[in-house]
Amino acid sequence: MRFVTIVGNPKPQSRTLTVALQAAGAIGEAAGLADGGQVIDLSGLARRLLLPEPSAAVEDALELAMGADLLLVASPTYKGTYTGLLKVFLDRLPHQALAGAVAFPLLVMRLPQHALSVEVHLRPLLVELGATVPTPGLAVIEPDLGALDEVLLPWAARVAGDLSVMATA
Repeated sequence: MRFVTIVGNPKPQSRTLTVALQAAGAIGEAAGLADGGQVIDLSGLARRLLLPEPSAAVEDALELAMGADLLLVASPTYKGTYTGLLKVFLDRLPHQALAGAVAFPLLVMRLPQHALSVEVHLRPLLVELGATVPTPGLAVIEPDLGALDEVLLPWAARVAGDLSVMATA
């Protein structure tokens, strides 16, 4: 099973990357996967995403995303939604490019008022690209960053449960 994490923070070594890696690890452990999979950190691709000439790194990242069976998509919350960087990357995918993938949206945010953004903005984008999104997305609020296991472990258990139900259906 190919598990890929996409991190849409334009800042290298971001808190979003840290949260995403921990979330991927928690999902991997709860679902009995060998590891947390591969990571596409868009901060390293940002300069190449809007260039008119092709970029091997961008094309490789797109292929990796399209080949995923499981996809964790994480972004900080900017202006009440996911980043433009994540949108630019996902806009490069063809219609229904994520068909057959199971996706899990995750947003890191400062304010709890933005918690619905994960369901109202990021989930529909992943569904539009063809992904199945069985589990509610996860909103990680800044005060939760100090106790991530308390937030991630129950969510990862739910994700693993949904995956096992899907596997038997």
